[in-house]
Amino acid sequence: MSSIAGHPVVSRRDLLQVGGLGLTGATLPGLLSARETTRSRGGQPTADACILIHLNGGPPHLDMWDPKPDAPAAIRGEFGTISSSIPGYRVGSLMPKLARHMHRATIVRSMHHSVNNAHAAAVYCSLTGHDRGEQGGGTKQTDHPSPGSILTLLRPPQRVVVPHVTLPYMTQEGRGGPPQPGFFGGFLGRAHDPLFVLRDPNSKDFGVPELTLRTGVSAQRLSVRRRLFDDLNRRAGLGDNDRATTAMNSFQARALDLLTSEETQRAFRLFEEPAATRDAYGRNIYGQSTLLARRLIEAGTRLVTIAWAPDANATWDTHTNNFGRLKGSLLPQFDAAASSLIEDLGRRGMLERTIVGIFGDFGRTPKVNAKAGRDHWNFCYSLMMVGGGFRSGLIYGRSDPIGGFPAADPLVPGDIISTLFGCLGIAHNGEIHDRLDRPYRIVPAGDPQPQLLM
Repeated sequence: MSSIAGHPVVSRRDLLQVGGLGLTGATLPGLLSARETTRSRGGQPTADACILIHLNGGPPHLDMWDPKPDAPAAIRGEFGTISSSIPGYRVGSLMPKLARHMHRATIVRSMHHSVNNAHAAAVYCSLTGHDRGEQGGGTKQTDHPSPGSILTLLRPPQRVVVPHVTLPYMTQEGRGGPPQPGFFGGFLGRAHDPLFVLRDPNSKDFGVPELTLRTGVSAQRLSVRRRLFDDLNRRAGLGDNDRATTAMNSFQARALDLLTSEETQRAFRLFEEPAATRDAYGRNIYGQSTLLARRLIEAGTRLVTIAWAPDANATWDTHTNNFGRLKGSLLPQFDAAASSLIEDLGRRGMLERTIVGIFGDFGRTPKVNAKAGRDHWNFCYSLMMVGGGFRSGLIYGRSDPIGGFPAADPLVPGDIISTLFGCLGIAHNGEIHDRLDRPYRIVPAGDPQPQLLM
């Protein structure tokens, strides 16, 4: 803080350092970019919010949604199948809880795209619909924005809450590698990144200090700082007609509101949940992250992404010991968390207006390898969509007898993302603009699939 004639002067940077919230990381160009056109608005939305459970690394479709019990042992694997709540449809035997909710879901068994060896490019394709082939590497400023970035640009929350969140990891491309693309604001700028909650919600001391007032900074003191900020603008002769000032003021006001928002603070208080509910989701980092996602959506957050891996190779990338890893932790944790989320949203009357999307970057090979693993397989895989306008009890598409290629109704990620945006009231072929005011189609390729909807 500087001074003039012995009197302190509050600078803009000082004012941005309130409550420990890193607001200076959001650049002014990012705030001024990203405008929508009227063509971005779609039809009447059937959903207001979305939870994406991203099974990073590639979940094995043959052991989950598309088992092949009549195939040779080297294809069908070690697990059996069980009946589901859809007559005649069977799922992998390690999903008994989720099997009871299949009548609420749309299951697509004919997904495919062009990326096989590069997790980063496959993750990016699965989340944005932008299939850029085998191009690897980390994030780029020219990347297409994440679904949450686009949704909160075009349909910002109606309440003072965090617009969109990714937790509990910023997934890396291999251990110690760069962050994977598809989770960020991309060409919209860093102001449109999600809030990354990179902590274990299962820990006893879980909290989000970025959204907590610093010690000694009360809500009243924060209000005084806000008035000083407004006064500084007036003294500098910056009015509402100044586009830069208006954008910064709007962003700053919302950030300050977040620090004093009871709804925001309450959403992160997992300790307020009944012990039975926390147990049902699973007392592990992914189960409690899924429960936190429900609480955030309930508070008014538009989109939450659960990144189910610290790095691309850590969880679902089962090149070795596929069946042991699935049985030991992956499927029991996933089955508990996903089924509890669907049941919880339904019980609270939220499922009708909330989409739950469950998918990975690709599937895994039909043939089990010499290390009892399954390798990458982009040529055919499955996903699951629930609520928010997606049809209930629909099994769409079909793979061939060994789950190697689509045999009917093939779809690509852009088709799913386009359909998801349509449910959220956003036109897949509308325009958004980058920081240089260049227009981009919202979903680079793909079309809505009305047959998947109510």
